[in-house]
Amino acid sequence: MHRVTFTQQEQQSSTKAFTAALVMKLQTTLAVLSLLLVGSWALLPPMPNITLPSCNSLEAQEGAQVALDFINNQHTHGYKYALNQIEDIKIYSMPDGKEVYKMELEFLETKCHVLDPTPSALCPVRPKHETAVEADCDVALSKAAGVLSVVAFKCKTETETPDHSCVGCFDLIAFNDTDAAQLIQGSLDDFNRNNNLSAVFALLEVGRLSSQVVKGVLKIRAEYAIIETNCTGIDDGACVPLSHTVARHGFCRSESLISPVDCKIFHPLIQLVDPNVNASVAAAPPPVLLHAHTAGPGYSPAIHTLKHHKLTPLHDPTASGLVSAESAESREATVVLDVPTAPIVKRDVAPVVVGAQPADAPVAGAVPLIRCPGRVIHF
Repeated sequence: MHRVTFTQQEQQSSTKAFTAALVMKLQTTLAVLSLLLVGSWALLPPMPNITLPSCNSLEAQEGAQVALDFINNQHTHGYKYALNQIEDIKIYSMPDGKEVYKMELEFLETKCHVLDPTPSALCPVRPKHETAVEADCDVALSKAAGVLSVVAFKCKTETETPDHSCVGCFDLIAFNDTDAAQLIQGSLDDFNRNNNLSAVFALLEVGRLSSQVVKGVLKIRAEYAIIETNCTGIDDGACVPLSHTVARHGFCRSESLISPVDCKIFHPLIQLVDPNVNASVAAAPPPVLLHAHTAGPGYSPAIHTLKHHKLTPLHDPTASGLVSAESAESREATVVLDVPTAPIVKRDVAPVVVGAQPADAPVAGAVPLIRCPGRVIHF
């Protein structure tokens, strides 16, 4: 009887010792893990700060202008675009001193062809009743040493739907429309016979085709780009377009074979003079138009089914990852910046205090300041 009691006490003592040893090991392990965790956090790069300036701020306007100029220079078909609205902007201040701008911008098609030297700011925006074209673009820019440059962008281009049914308005038709093709050829022949430029021009690309019904009669309007050839008269035979660097280009509008065709001619690039060496140097080449209506590297039968020229859906040559490659033609896709979550600082608007009422809180009924989107420039 006494021996049984002694064995239980012995077992209890052994259990307590084992438990104490286990607890000590756990404490030691937790201490080591804590040190490792602190060390790993120390190795992580510092997080960037995120600022949210107003979409009407000067820095937002500067970024939008740089983005617009870059995208227009990348666009080699159709028309230049103009800024309509800055929809959002975020600025990431990186530890190395650089800044990354993430912007959501809305552009509208103008009436200036991409070969037209007129600055986009002076180009008239195509109105809604002519079936305006809108481009929603996500753009990533980098700012280093005070200079902004575009890293990547993606755009979705679509026609602007009129607010109401427009009787008598022009509707877009496909680039391969037979009646429109006859109008282009006939009006271009008329221009070549009657111009005083001592040159024959060939079709470069169709810019826009549209139709209108007036008193039950179909009316077609054609806009197209032309390029100078090696012929000086319409009877010279087979004419070959000159090189883009020396050829004169033009842009024509025609509404019927009865009305005169209206063509605006753009002169070739002039030679620039370098004052340091007092010698002529070649100017930067213009955008290379890949002719959609001939054979060659730019030929694409699919373009004939289009009704308007689209901006580049995705441009990310360095695979930066700053814009999402998924659904480049999707409005819902968002710009993704591969940086960890960081503190957000708002500028140009009053700070939002959660769970407290700031001393300078606006009075009831006051109009709150809106950071974004910015003002609408056109419509």
